[in-house]
Amino acid sequence: MFSLISFNPFIPSPGLAFWGLIIFGLFWIIVGKAGFKPIAEALSKREHDIQDAIDLAKKTREEMANMKAENEKLLAQAREERSKILQEAKEIKNEMIAEAKQKAKEEASKVISNAMHDIENQKKAAIIEVKNELGAIALDIAEKVIRKELKSNADHQAFVNALVKEVNLN
Repeated sequence: MFSLISFNPFIPSPGLAFWGLIIFGLFWIIVGKAGFKPIAEALSKREHDIQDAIDLAKKTREEMANMKAENEKLLAQAREERSKILQEAKEIKNEMIAEAKQKAKEEASKVISNAMHDIENQKKAAIIEVKNELGAIALDIAEKVIRKELKSNADHQAFVNALVKEVNLN
C-alpha cells in the first residue's frame, strides 16, 4: 500500500515525473484544441474587426475632409455668385436711376420748350392786338381831327388831349 507519510511532492520521483509529463501533455493538447484555438480565433477576429474599424475611420475621415473641402468650395462659389448678383443689381439700379433722370430732363426740357413757345406766341398775339388797338385808336383820333379843322395849335392840342381822355386804353 501506499502511505502518505513517505509522499513528498517536492522530491521528484521518476514515476511521478513521468505521469506529470503525460498528464501535462494531455492537458496541453486538450486545452490547445478546446481553449487556445477559440481564444486565438477570437483574438484574430477582434484584431480584424479593430483593423476594419480603423480603416473605416480613416476612410470616413478622408471623406469628411473631401466633403469639407467641397463644401468650402461650394460656399466660396455661392459667395462669389452672390457678390456678382449684388453688383449686377447695383448696376441695374444705377442704370434705371440714370435713365429716369435722363427722361425727366428730356420731359422738363420739352415742357420748358413748349412753355417758351406758348409764351412767345402769346406775346406776339398780345403785341399784334395792342398794335391793332393803337391803330384803331389812331384812326379814330385822325378821323375826328380831320372832321374838325382846328384853327390854332392850342385848339389842336386841347382837342387831342380831350380825345385821349375819351379813349379807354383797357
